[in-house]
Amino acid sequence: MSPSPRDQDGIPRRTRQVVVPPGGASREENWRGADDAKKEKLRKNTAQRRARDQGLELRHSDYGYALIDATRKPVEDRNDMTLKEVESWLARG
Repeated sequence: MSPSPRDQDGIPRRTRQVVVPPGGASREENWRGADDAKKEKLRKNTAQRRARDQGLELRHSDYGYALIDATRKPVEDRNDMTLKEVESWLARG
């Protein structure tokens, strides 16, 4: 009696490589972009919490970031701050 093939003893298994569609990403994934996006999101969320603690609101637009005070006016009349500038402004306050 000959032994049965391995894939008939239980869960069928295949060892084929995943085919990448034309124009798709390479098989080797690059997580660097995802890591950078996550770090940026965490920085933004931290700045948003710090602004809220100081009675401000952090807003983002195509021009950049703006800190809005209780009278609904931008802090220092700026709506084109970078996230680094927002962080340094919040550290001063």
